[in-house]
Amino acid sequence: MTFWAVIPAGGAGTRLWPLSRSSEPKFLRDLTGHGRTLLQETFDRLQPVSDGIMVVTGAVHERAVCEQLPEVPHDAILAEPSGRDSMAAIGLAAAFLERRDPDAVMGSFAADHVIRNVDNFHDTVRSAAAVAADGWLVTIGISPTFASTAFGYIAEGKALAGHRGAYLVDEFVEKPSAEVAAGYLATGRYRWNAGMFVVRPTVLLDLLAESDPGFTERLRAIAAEPSRLAELWETLPKIAVDHAVAEPAAAAGKVATVPADLGWDDIGDFDSLATLLQAASTASPDGPTILGDATLVHALDSTGLVVPHSGRMVALIGLEDIVVVDTDDAVLVTTRAHAQQVKKVVAALKDSDRTHLT
Repeated sequence: MTFWAVIPAGGAGTRLWPLSRSSEPKFLRDLTGHGRTLLQETFDRLQPVSDGIMVVTGAVHERAVCEQLPEVPHDAILAEPSGRDSMAAIGLAAAFLERRDPDAVMGSFAADHVIRNVDNFHDTVRSAAAVAADGWLVTIGISPTFASTAFGYIAEGKALAGHRGAYLVDEFVEKPSAEVAAGYLATGRYRWNAGMFVVRPTVLLDLLAESDPGFTERLRAIAAEPSRLAELWETLPKIAVDHAVAEPAAAAGKVATVPADLGWDDIGDFDSLATLLQAASTASPDGPTILGDATLVHALDSTGLVVPHSGRMVALIGLEDIVVVDTDDAVLVTTRAHAQQVKKVVAALKDSDRTHLT
């Protein structure tokens, strides 16, 4: 068995505007302060457990991905003509891998996630690959640390025979209310759904074919004749892999999960970014967390997150839990409590035909 890691590198990260843009989304940025972009950090942690790495990204980002990952052969970077959600992206990789390495197991890991417990991650991926080799669709379930309403959940069922530490998945559930999320944690059998799937390429495509045979047929046609990509791509449905495959497969008893404590974060907004950076910082908690050149920030009696990205001085006085992101052409000022609302600014800019700012 060989193991291929697939990195879907898409999305615009609208809740991290103006730092993340459609032309330079968050996976192309260094958001941890380690000197590596999120995409590069994803590659770094996957390299020790994979026999090959494939990236699926938008055509507009293909050049940047190639520049950031010179170790990945160009024929292992698949460029989508347009975004058609995760099923098309992951399915495209599966179709190419099915022809290239029919006995392989593949794992899909988003380019914009942060994982702090890398050793645990490696052990979990190896365990998930062993389960997937037996024909299961496997999802890695993240051990929840609080009752989040921002993530979907996986309901863990009975232990999977023959695979220690793996369990059947009873169902996938959408983002819950705070009360429901607290109830999930109280049971001890719910995990966050981070969208990490491990499976044989043929198993994934055959599961998709059970509900949409035409979708699978077109993906395989593109892999057989890559010159047909432009012709067929826009005919593919826009649907997430969770809805297209994972949820119906779980209902049919075909999905397993390997739960893990990975120190995982998807950096969904500036509040989660601030939390992530604070946890990794050794600086005094009395002032704001700074991502960038700290000499450009002068703060008095203020807390929160400051991103001085334009080179200008940013001064704060008497502000709590503030978020200031200063870029060359836009400045965001909000609070950590309102961080989820940032996407509304991006939507308003698009509606007013100022897409050059998004």
